Amino acid sequence: MDTAHTVLLGVVEGISEFLPISSTGHLLIVEHWLGNRSELFNVGIQSGAMLAVIGVFWNRLLQLLDLRQPQNRDYLFKLALAFGVTMIGGLTVKKLGWSLPEALTPVALALIVGGIAILAIESLVAKRPPNGSISWQAAFWVGACQILAAVFPGTSRSAATIFAAMLAGTTLRPAATEFAFLVGVPTMFAATGYELLKIPHEEFGSEPWGDLALGFLVSAVVAFIAVKWLLRYVQSHRFTLFAWYRIVVGIVLLVVARQS
Repeated sequence: MDTAHTVLLGVVEGISEFLPISSTGHLLIVEHWLGNRSELFNVGIQSGAMLAVIGVFWNRLLQLLDLRQPQNRDYLFKLALAFGVTMIGGLTVKKLGWSLPEALTPVALALIVGGIAILAIESLVAKRPPNGSISWQAAFWVGACQILAAVFPGTSRSAATIFAAMLAGTTLRPAATEFAFLVGVPTMFAATGYELLKIPHEEFGSEPWGDLALGFLVSAVVAFIAVKWLLRYVQSHRFTLFAWYRIVVGIVLLVVARQS
């Protein structure tokens, strides 16, 4: 059963890390029934998902490294702005003592509110002309909205950043999604490193490394598939499917939380 649980958690992380449905929220939901895993395990499977998105965008990342092109320098500076805003805001939140609650009710409420917000934003953006460029304003708000996922479980980092970009003027979903995912690469690297530094040394010795490796691998493979699928999906579809999914799951969770 430990192996089955490890695979399940890897699948959940891989699917939910980059889809706008909240990986943290879904891991809390699954671990509520299966039992909590170590912080090291959670960091490990998140690292698998992070590696997957680098694989998906490898050619794009190499292209951006050609600094002779002004558009590449501009894009990188905007990524740096978004990352900087997130780091400053994230460290401030940590200093103030904010942490993710582990109860189901806040997750359920965030899922429902996020779903309603997605429906509202999609309706609003549909009335605007198509625009695939990333403005400085969009970069700033993408960075700021990444902090929401660190404070409210169920918010979804990918949802917050994608829709921040869309509200700030990047109305073409593929462009908003790409920028949100690329900002996530340094953000997740930094967050993973920060979490690793906080883990007690004893936990490294007691962690079943076979389980960790399996969870990492499953998460990486599933995340790679999920990201590739989403990038194709947003070429011709809105995010309303995810909005209704969030609302339904949130309502179910509220019912379960009240009965438990």
